[in-house]
Amino acid sequence: MAIGGGHGLAVTLRAVRRYAGRTTAIVATADDGGSTGRLRSGMDIPAPGDLRRCLVAMAGIEDHPLGLALEYRFKGTDVEGHALGNLLLAALGAVTGDFVAAADQVGALLGLDPERARVLPATCQPVELRAVTADGTQVTGQVAVSTTVGVERVALDPPGATPPPGLAETIAEADQVVLGPGSLFTSVLAAAVVDDLREAIAASRGQRVYICNLRAERAETRGYDVAHHVAALQAHGIEPDVVLIHRGGPVALAPGPASGTIDGGGGPRLVTADLARPHGVAHDPAKLGASLAALVRSP
Repeated sequence: MAIGGGHGLAVTLRAVRRYAGRTTAIVATADDGGSTGRLRSGMDIPAPGDLRRCLVAMAGIEDHPLGLALEYRFKGTDVEGHALGNLLLAALGAVTGDFVAAADQVGALLGLDPERARVLPATCQPVELRAVTADGTQVTGQVAVSTTVGVERVALDPPGATPPPGLAETIAEADQVVLGPGSLFTSVLAAAVVDDLREAIAASRGQRVYICNLRAERAETRGYDVAHHVAALQAHGIEPDVVLIHRGGPVALAPGPASGTIDGGGGPRLVTADLARPHGVAHDPAKLGASLAALVRSP
């Protein structure tokens, strides 16, 4: 089970598919920027962009013509700036009347076996991300939240948005629940704060792993170290069992042993490993997959 949004969750899916027998991705649906935002404003649908990216990653066809076509953005036409995959998901959602069915239809087109690999939106309905800062300022919209310093809490509007049927049960059955990497408030928590999903993560008997970012955010988590990331998760009802960070990364704790706990006591277990590509700008799927596989085999 992998939860998040954007580029981070796509990297996790490339990692997880190397060792997991069955994988379900839960993708944040509150994005309101770019092609996704334009489609949402005109069609009142959940965000298709991150869903598209994660479907391609789950299928492992990033370099295949079909994968490249789904990521292709039109130029010089009436659909300038739109990714083909976004248009396909929006059209299938309109035809079927069901955005979850649209995701499954694209998954079938890409050859995904639904018994082994599914990519699903975190909510069946369109939602907006709302945030409150430390001084009480309220911010609406994922793009606006991502550029806000001092975010304290986030929530979805409407608050009663529901996940796809059976998804909470799938979380409960998972051996490992992976959150991130990705922007803490606008990707990871934008998916995890769906009420039914948050409760299922809390009740899960599987290992809950939070993958910390390689570098600090310019706004929403400016100045955060690992302990700040974990505290924000806990404030939203998410209690990771393990926090996985790149050894020496800019959001890492002070240099120390390869593992321990965040607070030196009963907090999440801290595990450091070499997780980055050679120049440290992105997680390496092979390295990340090896570390996650080792964790799921550990007590």
